[in-house]
Amino acid sequence: MAQLTDQIEKLVQPILDDNGYELVDLEYQREQRGWVLRFFLDKDGGINLDDCAAASREISSLIDVENIISTAYNLEVSSPGIERPLKKANDFERFSGKLAKIKTMDAIDPDSSGKNRKTFIGILSGFEEDNVLLMLKKNPAVVRIPLQQIDRANLQFEF
Repeated sequence: MAQLTDQIEKLVQPILDDNGYELVDLEYQREQRGWVLRFFLDKDGGINLDDCAAASREISSLIDVENIISTAYNLEVSSPGIERPLKKANDFERFSGKLAKIKTMDAIDPDSSGKNRKTFIGILSGFEEDNVLLMLKKNPAVVRIPLQQIDRANLQFEF
């Protein structure tokens, strides 16, 4: 699947760039109703329904012409939502000062406290030397979480 999603991403990236869209995430997976190809897009000022519809038309046409997906699938194009995923180093810098939740693949001890864990919640403090800097919410200390250890990271909505 990763090879196909990489191929799809390379194919549609010029269209996204031309329209000022940022590809936040791309999923191709089998669900109960069949295969789903899902794009999560954003742009400066936020993405709206008209943007999603326009991107969907262009992406659908290009994928159909190139015929790179051999099975029937449903195409979905949407915004990443308020709790958008953080994937790239640039995301962690761009959203510095925002609340985030990070889950790591393995339990780690980023602050040398002797307590290994996999889930961290705090304020993003930037990115440095392949590490995400996070000011923990419960124990105000900046921890360094290696980017390659991150399984999933999302912004968190503050009530």
